Formats: sequence, C-alpha cells, structure tokens
Amino acid sequence: MHTDKLISAVSAGLAGSGGNVLALGLDVVHIPRMEESLSNFGERFEDRLFTPAEAAYARSAPGLRAERLAARFAAKEATIKALSLGNTGVDWREIEVARQEDGSCSMALHGKAATALASRGGTRLLVCLSHDGDYAAAVVAVLSDT
Repeated sequence: MHTDKLISAVSAGLAGSGGNVLALGLDVVHIPRMEESLSNFGERFEDRLFTPAEAAYARSAPGLRAERLAARFAAKEATIKALSLGNTGVDWREIEVARQEDGSCSMALHGKAATALASRGGTRLLVCLSHDGDYAAAVVAVLSDT
C-alpha cells in the first residue's frame, strides 16, 4: 500500500480523535541488541539516548529494562522518520516517551524535534509501543488538529 493511501486510511480511522494524520513512522528493534549495548556501554549508552524519566522507568523492573528501552528507542526512531529528522542531528533526548498512569504512552518533544513538529503543521503525536519475543516495535503518527 502506498504511504498516501495508508495515511488516508489511518486518518479515516482516527476521525473521531479530532485530528488528521500528516505522517507516520515505524521502527522495530531487536531486544538482544539493546541488551548487548547496555552490557557493553552501560549507563553512558543509556544517558546518551534516554531521558532520566525513561531510564528510571526501565530500571524499575530490571528484568524488563532492555525490553522497555528497546520499545522507547523504536518510538524515537519512528518519530525521527515521521518528522523527517534523519539528517538534522536531533538529540535523542529531545524525543521522550512518557508513560501515563493508565499504562499508555505519549510523546514529549523538545528542541529541534518540537520545532520540526510545528514546522510540519503537526500539533501532537500518537504513539503505539509493542514487544513480543526478541522484538520491540513502535508506530508514531503526526497529527494536525485542522
């Protein structure tokens, strides 16, 4: 399916949310690779890619640390794709996955990432995280309220 048709279909499905989908991003991360990076580089790796809140959430369940970070990394990559930030040198911590009390997640953007959202005409992002077996995945939709 072409991207335009997919965006149109997603927009139709989100019509009740009061927004239009401007762009989508998708990413998949191999969790064992995240485990390897954590093992090799430890907190330096974590501090470079994740905000203190993201790292604290991942550390709150040591057995799920790599899985939780892999899902957040996938969300950051999906956001970079959706906002076409691949060549801008955005700081990974400018894209933050925030966990809500009900267990759902939202995205908080800072710096260049927030500027990119506004320049695309976007007003907010929707994010969906998933993990199964050795893989974590994320889909991010850029929404406009108009």
